[in-house]
Amino acid sequence: MSRLMKKTIAILVSALPGYLMPCHGETVTDGQLEKLHCLTEPHTAVVPEDTLRICMIGDVMLHSAQIENCHARYAAAHREAAPGENSHYDFSPYFREIMYLLEGADISIANMEFTLAGPPYSGYPAFCAPDSYAEYVADCGVDIFLTANNHILDKGASGAERTLEVYGKMEKRNVHNTGCFADSAAMRKGYPLILDAEGVKIAFVNFTYGTNVEIEERYPMVCRMDRNEIAAAMQKAREEADIIIALPHWGTEYELEHSAAQAEMAEFLVRREADAIIGSHPHVVQDIDTLKALDGTPVPVVYSLGNIISNMSATNTQAGLAVTLPVIRYSDGSAKVGTPEYTFTWCSLPGRLTDSHITIPIRKFENQRDRWTDPSDYDRMIATYRRILKTSGIKDK
Repeated sequence: MSRLMKKTIAILVSALPGYLMPCHGETVTDGQLEKLHCLTEPHTAVVPEDTLRICMIGDVMLHSAQIENCHARYAAAHREAAPGENSHYDFSPYFREIMYLLEGADISIANMEFTLAGPPYSGYPAFCAPDSYAEYVADCGVDIFLTANNHILDKGASGAERTLEVYGKMEKRNVHNTGCFADSAAMRKGYPLILDAEGVKIAFVNFTYGTNVEIEERYPMVCRMDRNEIAAAMQKAREEADIIIALPHWGTEYELEHSAAQAEMAEFLVRREADAIIGSHPHVVQDIDTLKALDGTPVPVVYSLGNIISNMSATNTQAGLAVTLPVIRYSDGSAKVGTPEYTFTWCSLPGRLTDSHITIPIRKFENQRDRWTDPSDYDRMIATYRRILKTSGIKDK
């Protein structure tokens, strides 16, 4: 039964008792008595049976300085390293401090803001990472790679095709991808991506405002912010899934507050029964909101998670946000999204906390200024954290 049918039936049932009650002076018919008896007899209570956890992190970047640092540390440890060799890069410190979030969730998701087009590897403006970078992110517990972003076509059609080939091989270890598709068959099958987690079917709808590079070929196809295309994906999700999570790549870079266009798209997604909306792209943590579905159910909206790992140092770009969504499964087979949990993160650059780029949970490292090689990075972290607490509306205490 579709989500829409279930909601319609619930509304009709809730209206029946008033409809069945006779007007003053009228006699209750046998049929009404029978229906009233069915509605008032004891029923088994609907109770929560299980809670799944979905963790989402923001932009996974690989700038030139990161490539150079990872290569140099590998070379120092192994005494040699070939720049074009996929495995000769050491990413191990990156998510060491946040792996508990990723591994502790039933499903973890990351926005992969680069291609895997093969050597030579490069950073901005045309991102190309070693295959081992994606493997490392998966090893840290990420289950879904989002590919609908403005950098997926940085190396043209062939770069995107190779990226999808690498990701496709990782499906053998249950690492999925969505947002960009090699052909029409793959798009029909994977947009939206629908996964079964402990008996709850969850749909993930990922799309982007656009790409930095355009290609002449129809495929590989990147899911765009096309309302007809999105509406079709949401319709399929409503028919086949219990929960819909929309994952837009949108907004204005470096702005701490969401735009009118984001708000309008969020309303569009809620009208098509999104249960949660979690965005990326602006490279900073934006504000949050709670919208209401047609049936009054609250829908959490996180407009931007910011960067989870990068070489950026502009104001607010080192802070990120990991969002954990509880999905509650009930005894009648229904499911709903609970209250999101937020973990603010900080990406420290080499020479400040360690010799590497490293992402840390801010709260865990509060009041530990003496651990920093460069204490000014700690001060910057705390100042940024306090500023974003005010602008985001997130309560983190």
